[in-house]
Amino acid sequence: MTSFWSAWVIVLTSITIIAITWLLLGNRKTGAKKEDTPTGHSYDGIQEYDNPLPAWWFYMFLITIVWSIGYLIVYPGMGNFAGLLGWTSTGQHAERVAEAETRYRAMYDRYLAMPIEEIADDPVVRRMGMRMFGNNCAQCHGADARGGYGFPNLTDNDWIYGGEPATIETTIVNGRKAAMPPWGNALGDKGVEEVTAYVLQLNNREPDAELAAAGEQHFKTYCVACHGPEGKGNPAMGAPNLTNGIWLYGGSRGEIAHSVRAGRNGVMPAFKDTLGPEKIHILTAWVYGLRNTASAQP
Repeated sequence: MTSFWSAWVIVLTSITIIAITWLLLGNRKTGAKKEDTPTGHSYDGIQEYDNPLPAWWFYMFLITIVWSIGYLIVYPGMGNFAGLLGWTSTGQHAERVAEAETRYRAMYDRYLAMPIEEIADDPVVRRMGMRMFGNNCAQCHGADARGGYGFPNLTDNDWIYGGEPATIETTIVNGRKAAMPPWGNALGDKGVEEVTAYVLQLNNREPDAELAAAGEQHFKTYCVACHGPEGKGNPAMGAPNLTNGIWLYGGSRGEIAHSVRAGRNGVMPAFKDTLGPEKIHILTAWVYGLRNTASAQP
């Protein structure tokens, strides 16, 4: 939290305490008798009176106000401003993170020194990796790591950049930036339709043969450099396999045509500045072990 927002919260809290105190004292009544101060409201034969608050209630309210003022002075705790005891919420968080790092350092170092393949099935690593995945990756890849529209499924054997441990770790460390260029202007609507037909043919679907034949020529001109002459992709360039029926953005005719026409620019963020090398190592092992876990499920 920035200093501005810390001050903002403290000022609002102070104004609220002052307003509550004024409301309490400004509406206090003493010495009135029940029969002298009827409100004029009655319901089902029950008359309402404007009586003073019970003394115990009033003084308890005053105690809470005094306590809140003292707490605000001793523990402002709303971001970066320290109280009389020098305590801040950000400082406490930093201390607890440092304490946890110290407590688990030996374990982290031990796992970091071991190959990813060796620790991928370790129950402790699986639990830690699952929590790291939930905090950092599940927003895109889903809680079950099966992905969704535009986000890869991490539980199968289809990897755009390769599924070896070192490659997965590189992906987590540096992120990935897809670069599927748009071909709509170069091909025109007719050309997009022809390339779409050829891609469908690569998947053993039955498009118009004439369109597919024309699309093959376009494919050899514009697409073969990345996807290869047989359309099986190129992990070094992040070009997906177009022949296995696994689609990141959908495999319908319309969705394929949209990819050809408009291109795709998916982004996988880098975590090198968010997670340390030992956590990335453990997270990599968890992701690498997903295939074994998924294959064991019925």
